[in-house]
Amino acid sequence: MSNKKRAIVICPGRGTYNKEELGYLTRYHANKQAMIDVIDADRKARNQLTIAELDGAEKYNMRQHTAGENASSLIYACARGDFLDINRDEYDIVAVTGNSMGWYIACAVAGAINHENGAKLINTMGSMMTNGLIGGQAIYPIVDDNWQHCPERFALVLNAIEIINQQAECELYASIQLGGYMVFGGNEAALKALAQHLPELENRYPMRLFNHAAFHTPLMNDIANKGQQQLSKNLFGAPDIPLIDGEGTIWQPHSTEVSDLYDYTLGTQVRETYNFSKAIEVSIKEFAPDALIITGPGATLGGAVAQTLIAHNWYDLTDKASFIERQKADPVILAMGMEAQRKIVC
Repeated sequence: MSNKKRAIVICPGRGTYNKEELGYLTRYHANKQAMIDVIDADRKARNQLTIAELDGAEKYNMRQHTAGENASSLIYACARGDFLDINRDEYDIVAVTGNSMGWYIACAVAGAINHENGAKLINTMGSMMTNGLIGGQAIYPIVDDNWQHCPERFALVLNAIEIINQQAECELYASIQLGGYMVFGGNEAALKALAQHLPELENRYPMRLFNHAAFHTPLMNDIANKGQQQLSKNLFGAPDIPLIDGEGTIWQPHSTEVSDLYDYTLGTQVRETYNFSKAIEVSIKEFAPDALIITGPGATLGGAVAQTLIAHNWYDLTDKASFIERQKADPVILAMGMEAQRKIVC
């Protein structure tokens, strides 16, 4: 009988390399030069700045560091480095999932695509809109201040999508179901209408996400098609560790149909809602983990994961206060972007 803790690993999405994360790669992964070189080889071939240069910049440049062609590779390097640092004597990684772009990272760390091809996949998809974003994203809470599900807010959000889509030239969709938040994806007219339609909360919501396109919506149809033209099915294989996608499907090492995994990764999830909440729900119910480890950079996914645990009363969590108490006594969510929690994992 193993004494190891069962862990789900969660890979972060595009919005996780922020000002506070500048230098993350150097700080934690300077000893992984071979890993970094593989990512930078792909970037040099495209005449892009290397991740070593971006991470080593003297100052954080919001436009540069959040641009898809830079953020994607940076986040992949940090997350993959963190994955390698998880103490396997303490933790048995029973499944891997991710949020949005974190799905590509999850595929790479779980072994469905090797490191070199993972770097290529992530850089190719991250660089698709170098010449201009298609649409944008906005985020809005669907839980109350105690992180408990708020049916009225959820109804308000779904109603907003329906009403705004009836307006001329507006296209608005559910992009990501992110724990206690709905992320909308849409065109400019729709996002402007949304800002007028939803009541303001906490002086910041609905909040536009800077340098984000309308990911996981039909506005990405051309991007999905381009991705399939540029990236071959041969890059993919079955994972070594079970993978849980943004529909809650489990891709098992011995029963994955590789062409279906390819179609989902470069088709379905590019143009349809990414249900991160469902991915976490399936993770806990099917794999019964002792811990949920969120790789860095950043730690912004912690709230969304906690809100999903609360929604299912997992670990007897009922609200924000009970989550905070549990984290102090015996943390179940371990975000590697937070120093104290990182020490527990590494």
